[in-house]
Amino acid sequence: MTKLWGGRFTESASAQAEAFGASIAFDQKLAAVDLQGSLAHAQMLYEQGILEKTEWEQIETGLKQLQTTLGQHVYTTVDEDIHMNLERLLTEQIGPVAGKLHTARSRNDQVATDLHLWMEQHVLELLTSIRNLQSVITEQAEQHVETVMPGYTHLQRAQPISLAHHLLAYFWMFERDADRLTDNLKRIRMSPLGAGALAGTTFPIDRFKSAELLGFEHVYPNSLDAVSDRDFVIEYLGIASTVMMHLSRFCEEIIIWASQEFSFIELSDAFSTGSSMMPQKKNPDFAELIRGKTGRVYGNLMGFLTTMKALPLAYNKDMQEDKEGVFDTADTVLQSVQIFTGMIESATFKTEALKKATMQDFSNATELADYLVTKGIPFREAHEIVGKAVLHCVQSGCFLKDLTLSTYQTFHSVIAEDVYPLLDPVQAVARRGSYGGTGFTAVREQLALAKKQLKKL
Repeated sequence: MTKLWGGRFTESASAQAEAFGASIAFDQKLAAVDLQGSLAHAQMLYEQGILEKTEWEQIETGLKQLQTTLGQHVYTTVDEDIHMNLERLLTEQIGPVAGKLHTARSRNDQVATDLHLWMEQHVLELLTSIRNLQSVITEQAEQHVETVMPGYTHLQRAQPISLAHHLLAYFWMFERDADRLTDNLKRIRMSPLGAGALAGTTFPIDRFKSAELLGFEHVYPNSLDAVSDRDFVIEYLGIASTVMMHLSRFCEEIIIWASQEFSFIELSDAFSTGSSMMPQKKNPDFAELIRGKTGRVYGNLMGFLTTMKALPLAYNKDMQEDKEGVFDTADTVLQSVQIFTGMIESATFKTEALKKATMQDFSNATELADYLVTKGIPFREAHEIVGKAVLHCVQSGCFLKDLTLSTYQTFHSVIAEDVYPLLDPVQAVARRGSYGGTGFTAVREQLALAKKQLKKL
């Protein structure tokens, strides 16, 4: 088959080189948006008097027919990419007039347009999935405002906190991710269509009209930049990496909490697997998979950054490498968010085990230090007194709540009976009412704010 660009050539490419250069195996994912872009371009050409009415009508009919039969086509590596495959199919349908569709357009601005359109659809779908996850987090948090659990730093028990407070920390991480994706849409909703190969065109096109038809908000003001920009892809890959990092952190905690040693959470059987050898096992495999796939998404970001780092203007074939990585990342992050949503929605938190854990540690030590401060003792001195009391407990095999008043007074005489209620972990949590704190009232206020954010959509 003769190449649509083959007029200057006297020899055919080798079969191996042809297969190596072809992108149809992955860029056929752009078929629907490619037809969408072609329809807008053709309409603009007609409205600018570049296409005759009959030519526009033939091209429009042919493109719409291809849209209705999109899943039925067989694409070939001979035509290299989705653009040439679709042009070949259009030519077979309506004849040589199909060749007029490419007036004032290059594959360089065509593929960039397709990628902008495809990414807009994906980012909107990902945003919806993240909002669904945030909604599930708020539902779980609402049930556990007064469920106390150990809070950790360095994976060592630090202070008792509300489980809802812990869960809502992830709500705000995903809220920032949603903000970043929304901002990314500003760069995605830019039209490169009509920039040509690199220098624009001599035809009297209206790039603003084609942008309007495609729903773009802006038009690239520089044709070189329009065809060579992939910042919006890199930006997305970076945001997707951050989303996966947040998911991976949450998954790591779920994996730890689901262990017999912690036993803080029970995952649904629908989001667990067993062992082929050990019949007692219930593994948090999907949390582990999401954690593992995070590295894959990071790799796509670093790979494409490396591809772009030394490219001169304008378009270079290297940029064909943008699609496989972004398609893989898009599939991976979207599925990960959706799977994680189901996993956390169906999970059961073991409230008694969580509370019991706070009764068997020294996470109330800060309460004792704060108590001493209220008695007029400087915090640094109070810190040392409590440290000595904790050491005594460790050596004696007991906890702060177990010490008698007479023992407490050996550390400082100001300690009285009123210290004991403050050592209760539930009271310790309830009293932390500062804005953004883990106190039950503060958490309810935070939960209301989270719900308000979701209602803005």
